[in-house]
Amino acid sequence: MSTAAHRPVPPPAAPPRPVASGDGATHVGGRPRNAEIDRLVLEVALGHLRRDGLPGLSVAAVAEEAGTTRAAIYRRWSGRVELAVAALATIDAGGPTPSTGDPFADLVTELARFRRFVVEHDATALVAVALVAGTDPRVREQIRRRLVEPCHERVRACLHAGVAAGALRGHADHTTAEDLLTGSWLAHAARGETLDEDWAARTAAMVWAGCGGVPGESPVGR
Repeated sequence: MSTAAHRPVPPPAAPPRPVASGDGATHVGGRPRNAEIDRLVLEVALGHLRRDGLPGLSVAAVAEEAGTTRAAIYRRWSGRVELAVAALATIDAGGPTPSTGDPFADLVTELARFRRFVVEHDATALVAVALVAGTDPRVREQIRRRLVEPCHERVRACLHAGVAAGALRGHADHTTAEDLLTGSWLAHAARGETLDEDWAARTAAMVWAGCGGVPGESPVGR
């Protein structure tokens, strides 16, 4: 009998082991990078940006806190500016609030929403980043787009609705009104004060009256 029949059959080959990417993600056969690592890095980077500003944003420090490596971050973003822009892009200011048909009431609602947004996202610290001389224009623009402009757009819609309803003067300086409505919180921040619960109603009433309206007067029947 042939001796080949008595040779032991080799065990089946073990499946290929996943290759660790070094960033907490596991790649097999070109599998896309781990989205959870992306989320965690951007969350940590946003916190560091609030606390340390753009000059103090350290890729090494973000990597350490996020439990990954500098190399992993640099594979995703080419530097701290790109990391900051991506982190800011995770902030969602939400869409417009449905109109109730009462532009002044809608304006108060929008400012109350803005107040919650400022507190939730520590927007004061992030806007301060944009105010620092020499801040990269890409970071400044992202802060404007994510933190300032969404509220401006919603406030603008309330003012335009007030004009359409005959509650406000059409020739009023609505651009300055928008700045007053959204910018007064910076004055509070500069004094180290938080926005009071009634800030939205008080600020809306002052600006509404300045544009020729009567705060709280229903447009119905005008």
